[in-house]
Amino acid sequence: MIDAYDEYTHLTLDRRRFMEKLSLLAGSGAAAAAIAPLLSANQARAAIVEDSDERLTSDEITYPGAGGQMKGYLVVPKDAAGKLPGVIVIHENRGLNPHIRDVARRMALEGFVALAPDFLSPQGGTPENEDKAREMFSTLDMGAAVANGEATRAFLAAHEEVNGKVGAIGFCWGGGMVNRMAVASSELGAGVAYYGSQPPAKDVPNIKAPLMLHYAGLDERINAGIDAYKAALEKNSKSFEIHVYDGVNHAFNNDTSAARYDKAAADLAWSRTVAFLKASLL
Repeated sequence: MIDAYDEYTHLTLDRRRFMEKLSLLAGSGAAAAAIAPLLSANQARAAIVEDSDERLTSDEITYPGAGGQMKGYLVVPKDAAGKLPGVIVIHENRGLNPHIRDVARRMALEGFVALAPDFLSPQGGTPENEDKAREMFSTLDMGAAVANGEATRAFLAAHEEVNGKVGAIGFCWGGGMVNRMAVASSELGAGVAYYGSQPPAKDVPNIKAPLMLHYAGLDERINAGIDAYKAALEKNSKSFEIHVYDGVNHAFNNDTSAARYDKAAADLAWSRTVAFLKASLL
């Protein structure tokens, strides 16, 4: 069922065919209707860090992108002693939604200035309907998106609260974007990719940033590219860590998805991520 959902959200299966397939797997249409919400992300689930948290200042902002204005969500810790590193928090293929804003607040509480950009800004911004958002990603110009990622890094590096060093963390589509940014940007200070697609091996020599790569043990689609990526990173003497979490699914970090979230793996990956970013950017 999770594989079918992954095919629906990332490949070619549309919603009607997904529900037909889920009905066969579940035994009935009624069972499929009950199971589908457990597989999908539920933005109504409570945030881990509320947007009213008094330890933080958060704002919806616009800033210069590579070819137009970008929208984003900026979170700054209050009462910081001196300037802090910046971290770009990159969304899944659902766009800049409440969950990613929550992740940005979590990152800010770890001692970073966090900026979650909306990579659908060139198309008007992330819509409320997730199916519509996924459709918009299929028409996104990836070259322009990478350029907007670099513009985001430059903007955050120049922010008055930031020490000039900026890393990036991304999930699913955002994990792939972190890998693309690492190839394209000589100034990226660190990259953390959660279950993200890998760049072509020929592009790996361009990577300058240290990388931490998190993968779900059951994620056959994304994991098919690990060996080639690892071999290219080793061949080119790049600084990287790979962590594979056995027995968990793609999107194991997303606590709004009841069927796929794995708290133990998510907590371990997060602790590794924070330590890595602090070591790389402080």
